[in-house]
Amino acid sequence: MGHLDHAALGWLTPVLSYVMACVGAALGLRCTVRALGATGRSRRNWLVTAASAIGTGIWTMHFVAMLGFSVGGTDIRYDVPLTIVSLLVAMIVVCAGVFAVGYSRDRNRALFLGGLTTGLGVASMHYLGMAAVRLHGDVTYDPVLVGLSVLIAVVAATAALWAALNIKSPIAVTIASLVMGAAVSSMHYTGMFAVSVRVTPSGEVLAGATAMQFIFPLAVGLGSYLFLTSAFVALSPTSGERRASASAQRHVESAAH
Repeated sequence: MGHLDHAALGWLTPVLSYVMACVGAALGLRCTVRALGATGRSRRNWLVTAASAIGTGIWTMHFVAMLGFSVGGTDIRYDVPLTIVSLLVAMIVVCAGVFAVGYSRDRNRALFLGGLTTGLGVASMHYLGMAAVRLHGDVTYDPVLVGLSVLIAVVAATAALWAALNIKSPIAVTIASLVMGAAVSSMHYTGMFAVSVRVTPSGEVLAGATAMQFIFPLAVGLGSYLFLTSAFVALSPTSGERRASASAQRHVESAAH
């Protein structure tokens, strides 16, 4: 068995991946809150932004954590198309869950279906990402820990959607985001502890890209997207602020006449 190290770079990758998960969760929650206060095209746009933020945050968390993953006795490469597919799966499935909550009249039913769908999507993203790993050896999984990681993903996704429906204040959203970041990180590392590798020494060159060639630049790009979108959301007026501004404008116009 090859020795697995989940933090080959020390605490850098676990802490940074947790931060990315928190940022994605916070942005997704804020966007969903904005969506529930909007109508028409505006609601759709906010929900799409929420889904992209959560999906990007989860994917970035996973692969930033993977930058610290190493196996003794073999190099590691990543299948580029399959890695991109894992990102698309995260986006699409989270989008389905968020839209279910954003448009359903029966909130409890939407919460259950949305949480289940999104959680399974998150787990699918994780294991698709693991399927993209190329190394000299065979990878096996502990089915109990795999099942536990999927359960954590479903519970975390349901909790995130519940928070989006019920939590409005910025402080509460921040606390919920920290909890969600911890849940997503727990899901990732539970899934990683399920992994065992039987190394088969070989001199053959592995197909695919190294983490620094592909994962790192993509994670930096997606992380930048999260922070820029966070700035946009922070600076854009809420529905309450827009109503207050419109009311003030009408008051000024009526006074002028």
